[in-house]
Amino acid sequence: MLKWLDRLRVRHILRRHPIPHDVWEALMHRGDIFGGLTAVERAHLRELTTLFLHRKTFNGVQGVTVTTEMAVTVSAIACLLVLKLDLDYYDGWVEVVLYPAAFRVERESIDQVGLVSHEAQALSGESWSRGAVILSWDDVAFGLVHRQAGHNVVVHEFAHKLDMLNGSANGMPALHRDMDWQQWTVTFSAAFADLQQRLHHHHKPAIDAYGATSPAEFFAVVSEYFFTNPQQLYDHYPEVYSQLARFYRQETLRRRVARAS
Repeated sequence: MLKWLDRLRVRHILRRHPIPHDVWEALMHRGDIFGGLTAVERAHLRELTTLFLHRKTFNGVQGVTVTTEMAVTVSAIACLLVLKLDLDYYDGWVEVVLYPAAFRVERESIDQVGLVSHEAQALSGESWSRGAVILSWDDVAFGLVHRQAGHNVVVHEFAHKLDMLNGSANGMPALHRDMDWQQWTVTFSAAFADLQQRLHHHHKPAIDAYGATSPAEFFAVVSEYFFTNPQQLYDHYPEVYSQLARFYRQETLRRRVARAS
């Protein structure tokens, strides 16, 4: 009975709160990240996006008025990550906050001798474990129109959300039952160490150097490549690509190749 009621609620939401056709088509045409999706995948993504918009609250700060186009853009990219998973992966929190541009945050750190220092950072995005996803709209919009390999702030922050599902962000999301956590650990540890070594020896890194910050940031960064430039990720870290393909249950490289052919 519960499943039947859930399906009934879903159909009601999809029927009563449709995404405007012109808004959706413009996004699919403009956003390179959606390239290569089949008609069936796009239809499913539209349903997931509609449900996401119904479940989440969008708030603008510092003068931002969140338009339908803005909310749909963020939601569609977020739902691309769970296209072959389940929208329940984003349960447990409700708010997306949009700043007009990069925002400043204060960080407090304590060194090994107990000295407390304060540091200000300008961020394009941030995710809280059981709280909001915070994004710079300028960075969201720029990444949508001007494709930069390995850079998509929405993918990055929502990858953190997936990473946090089984606790703190540590680069180890809740893997599927048919995945081997030891294989994941060995694969990601080796690639993470390789990136750090390249930077240590002043060699050009294979991917964004920010991924060397921590295992959590490495997972978020390689997720960005997986969805924006899977070929580059595969060329340098094929086993990482393979693990991500199993986790996200998507073959983004095949999708890109099919689109180009």
